[in-house]
Amino acid sequence: MVTLQRRQNTTVQNPWLSRLQKQFPDLIPPLSALLIFLVVWQLFTWIPGATLPGPIQVVQDTWILIMYPFYDRGGIDKGLFWQVLASLQRVAIGYSLAAVIGISLGIAIGMSKSLSKALDPMIQLFRTVPPLAWVPISLAALRQNEPAALFVIFITAIWPILINTAVGVKQIPQDYNNVAKVLQLSRKEYFINILIPAALPYIFTGLRIAIGLAWLAIIAAEIIMSGIVGIGFFIWDAYQNNNVSEIILALVYIGVVGLILDKFMLWIQSRILPEEQK
Repeated sequence: MVTLQRRQNTTVQNPWLSRLQKQFPDLIPPLSALLIFLVVWQLFTWIPGATLPGPIQVVQDTWILIMYPFYDRGGIDKGLFWQVLASLQRVAIGYSLAAVIGISLGIAIGMSKSLSKALDPMIQLFRTVPPLAWVPISLAALRQNEPAALFVIFITAIWPILINTAVGVKQIPQDYNNVAKVLQLSRKEYFINILIPAALPYIFTGLRIAIGLAWLAIIAAEIIMSGIVGIGFFIWDAYQNNNVSEIILALVYIGVVGLILDKFMLWIQSRILPEEQK
């Protein structure tokens, strides 16, 4: 009797289990929607003349890739874990450069009306160019695949960071600026105590949008890099070899990693932003 009571208390006090029980009702709708999607997809592939494989065939065709994502036979013959990791490394470099330059230039534009008027037409022009359109110009300018790929990621990710940062700086309440003048804050103190805290929600919005765009751009970036490890080239190579099931599996990986990146940025935002700014 005492042992049974202890087990019950352990179950009740287990925070992980309690959290899982609370979130379980929220998991039912997305899992149901996913199941319906897979069933509808499978039914459409049974229509005469359908060319795309269904989920059952995709699993059958890519079972080795699913079960062994960590294999490494040398060269580009690697599991999907290593393909994704190589792509994430390129995204990290391009995205970090975009974050540093985008935030810095966004602050400058937000603080200077003349600079904003001068650069706004150019920003609006370049931000609408899709990632694939930057591929030939980056190759022509940089002449090497790796720098060209990093440039494509950088130029795709920088615009939402820059624009949102500039908007955040412009939206700082005038009362904050008046207080800074009354207290005679130095430029450094104004940046640390007024500007950055007030603009942080906008900056994080830009960072979250940019991480998604940077991950999307990896396909365009790695298509130009022949014979390398990366999820983008993996898709291109599978297309060249008519392995449609491998393409679909890679797209699933891309979607899952993109979701994780977004949730990761949201987690960082929740740890940095004050409660009243979330």
